[in-house]
Amino acid sequence: MNRVPRLEDDESRHLSFLILDQFSMLCLAAAMDPLRSANRMAASKYYQWSLVSLDGNPVTASNGMEVSVQYSIDNMAKCDILFVCAGYKLEVEGQSHMLAKLRERVRRGGAIGGLSIGSHILGQAGLLNGYDCTIHWENRASFQDAFPEANCTGHVFEVDRNRYTSAGGTTSIDLMLHIIGEDFGAQVANEVANQFQHERIRTNLDRQRVGPERDLAGKSEKLQRAVEMMSEHLEEPLSALEIARRVGLSLRQVERLFLRHLSCTPGRYYMTVRLERARELLRHTNAPILDVALSTGFTSHSYFAQSYRNHFGCSS
Repeated sequence: MNRVPRLEDDESRHLSFLILDQFSMLCLAAAMDPLRSANRMAASKYYQWSLVSLDGNPVTASNGMEVSVQYSIDNMAKCDILFVCAGYKLEVEGQSHMLAKLRERVRRGGAIGGLSIGSHILGQAGLLNGYDCTIHWENRASFQDAFPEANCTGHVFEVDRNRYTSAGGTTSIDLMLHIIGEDFGAQVANEVANQFQHERIRTNLDRQRVGPERDLAGKSEKLQRAVEMMSEHLEEPLSALEIARRVGLSLRQVERLFLRHLSCTPGRYYMTVRLERARELLRHTNAPILDVALSTGFTSHSYFAQSYRNHFGCSS
């Protein structure tokens, strides 16, 4: 294994992780372990990291494990990037103080990030307005509704100036590999990826797999583009003919692509995408049913209710 030259002893980069009650253990581990591995691959101690909680006390993850921390948010060590790692709970004790501390950090020029639902916390603090960002697909609809001034792309991760966000799960690995690649180059990033059997380093242009969406990697680029257009046009759905025109195929060719790779017609697939988005909104927002119906392309409440019931086997 080829190694990069050892860095000077005084060179280092410190990343802190603010963990909130019911945070995702997977998100945290997927972010921290690549740093440890990068130090090993680069034969250095370049990366340092620490855990922070709101009050300095241990925090319970969503899997029930209790995790000790080194600092509270009031006495945390100086760091290059502070990542917020959250879970199902978006409101925690000391919420106002936490948001004020995050804003203060940014006012002083500090870089900040959100892992999965941590992006929602940054949104609450107003720290993603005017920035490209991302969040787990299940929470994207509610995020866009709550923070329209942020550009939530739906990609696996985003880096926009001094804002770092990932969509959760294994996407934390890709975000860290991006950072490692910038610091040490592609060789070390690839060596770290190999250590985790991470066969392909995704970029910020890679889309998340959304709900029932099948893995289209390696499939027709025109099919992928057609599916992307469906996800981008929910409020005013495009006709199958218009989708075919935009991807440069005939309607019959598009129908064959969907039948061959997705075992359904374009219309059926589009309906599934719209109904899955509607379910996200109903689960994660307080939007009235009619508003949800309109935002997913249903102009009739009764037709929406019938379609929802037929697809999910229950009423909306």
